[in-house]
Amino acid sequence: MPAPIALFVYNRPWHTARTVEALSRNNLAEESDLIIFSDGVKNEKTKSQIDEVRAYIRGIKGFKSVKIFESEKNKGLAQSIIDGVSLVLTEYEEIIVLEDDLVTSVHFLDFMNQALTLYEREEKVISIHGYVYPVKESLPDTFFLRGSDCWGWATWKRGWALFQSDGTKLLNGLKQQRLLNEFDFENSYSYSKMLSDQIAGKNDSWAVRWYASSFLENRLTLYPGISFVRNIGHDSSGTHSGSVRDFDVSLNTEPVKLLKLPLWEDSLARKVIANYLKGVENSITNKTVRKIKGLIKLI
Repeated sequence: MPAPIALFVYNRPWHTARTVEALSRNNLAEESDLIIFSDGVKNEKTKSQIDEVRAYIRGIKGFKSVKIFESEKNKGLAQSIIDGVSLVLTEYEEIIVLEDDLVTSVHFLDFMNQALTLYEREEKVISIHGYVYPVKESLPDTFFLRGSDCWGWATWKRGWALFQSDGTKLLNGLKQQRLLNEFDFENSYSYSKMLSDQIAGKNDSWAVRWYASSFLENRLTLYPGISFVRNIGHDSSGTHSGSVRDFDVSLNTEPVKLLKLPLWEDSLARKVIANYLKGVENSITNKTVRKIKGLIKLI
């Protein structure tokens, strides 16, 4: 049986519809249970959009079953995902997780389900990821990286059991084991700052805690060489998304033949992605500096 799909939605009707439409075209959609978590109203400005999203999801067809959980209060993305994933895994042994701005290839569910089956009994493997960065270099058909990720992913009950919600414990663990440099992809991207900001209440990222939880346990995530997921939310429409094009990809239109890999991180793939992330970080920094200079000039 295919793994259940947990979809997290909020107040973006257009994005939600694109996400569901793409997912419904997947080969295994009609055999998959779709479980939707709709976060509640934060303020009056979001109410009409949330109502529109909920009207849409109540009419979804094309899946084996559709179950909807509508929160009366606004939990925020992090708590919504933590609660939702935990709830689904009380009933199922595995789960595929999507948010309302992730458009998938028609082969996404095939890849995720095959990989979940292939590595089901491998404790070293904590998750499967459907997205990969748009690097210029060729990557292997599949490869492992240490840690976990958040744009179209899957895990097992045993994997999610390692999730640690306390950011302070995670950061202290990284410091004690002297892993901050490696955690930041050899200082190519400031994940440790993101974790520090979460602790300080400057962001509410569940994803950096999921990554840190997996990283500290020295677990691996399987990635495809070409992305099965495209994020359409970097248009300033989301609560935590800005307008960044560096992560945009073309979707993989071909299925991947999965072969079981040795259980260690692919050092070449890690180097390629570290170089890419360093370029993204520099690009974002330069854009921020130019924006500040422009504001100063206006003043």
